[in-house]
Amino acid sequence: MPTTQNKIALISSSLGAGGAERFAGVLSFILQDLGYEIHHIIVNDIVDYAHTGSVYNLGKLCSNDSSILKKIKKGMLLSRYLKEEKIEIVIDNRTRNLLVRELITHWIYGKRRIFYIVHSFHLDYYFPSSPFFAGLINTNVEKLVCVSKSIENQIQKVYRFKNTATIYNPIAKNQLIEDATVVPFEKYILYFGRIDDKVKNFQLLLEGYLDSKIFEHGYRLVIMGDGSDVYLVDDLIRKLELTTVVHRIPFQKNPFAYVKNARFTLLTSRFEGFPMAIIESLAIGTPVISVDCNSGPAEIITNEHNGLIVENYNRKALATAMIRFVEDEILYKYCKRNAKDSVRHLSEEAIAKQWQQLVEKH
Repeated sequence: MPTTQNKIALISSSLGAGGAERFAGVLSFILQDLGYEIHHIIVNDIVDYAHTGSVYNLGKLCSNDSSILKKIKKGMLLSRYLKEEKIEIVIDNRTRNLLVRELITHWIYGKRRIFYIVHSFHLDYYFPSSPFFAGLINTNVEKLVCVSKSIENQIQKVYRFKNTATIYNPIAKNQLIEDATVVPFEKYILYFGRIDDKVKNFQLLLEGYLDSKIFEHGYRLVIMGDGSDVYLVDDLIRKLELTTVVHRIPFQKNPFAYVKNARFTLLTSRFEGFPMAIIESLAIGTPVISVDCNSGPAEIITNEHNGLIVENYNRKALATAMIRFVEDEILYKYCKRNAKDSVRHLSEEAIAKQWQQLVEKH
């Protein structure tokens, strides 16, 4: 069993703005409860999500440095911190797609126990295209932890790695506590997450909503989140003449009042990993309509049981699903009734046991 001297560094791009970052906060609570001392090391100065443990903010420490100097200084500070704090275990939650940077980072990690997390089916975010270099930056990595079985299968197929495991993202019980937020909409459907069109495909979302015409039933579309493509989304809304029925609102630290009161939530991504938005929506009791992208949705949603899953990039199928969830009250209530139970196997307690087996196996 671990003692308080067992230290884990959770290394992430930040503690805000995305599902992988939210996962880091959730994992910190799980590992602390298992008896580990948690050290968050973040590359960018964004801290929004609930977390536990200390935070070493490289982004803040290097905020006044030039771009090149900043990268060098972050590496030096990372190396020094790991040594001074006598960190024994590193769990790297970042994307790892720059070969030189990752070779240096891997050298900094040294002989510590290393776990790399893979959050997306888009493997280019985590591995060089060359199997040789992919193997090089993953030398001595104890385990590649994949957030879906589809990702694990793809890694084994493309790179032939054997040190893989699948552990699903957990539902964070501390994050699902209802707050006093007043939702300013009565009838609405909801997208919540990053505003990143190259992943999330907002054109499909908006065109599906337009074709469904469920706004004629009074249902508005609320898009909640921040990101690099907010202006692109605003432009799409204007072009499709949906400005009176689509509302884009900023990221909320606790979005769950909005999720709870939505008719349903939506996911139209080109690709995913194991989308937190789906499991959080279901855990609150709100059914989901999702495209069948790689990967995640098909491992969470059982069609017509806890939600609807449709062919990806199929505008008509997406619109039809929205219509069904508005007009077919029997189907909708059945899916809503099953939502919470369908993700009980993703509770913090269940996922904690898997992380415990992984980290304590040494």
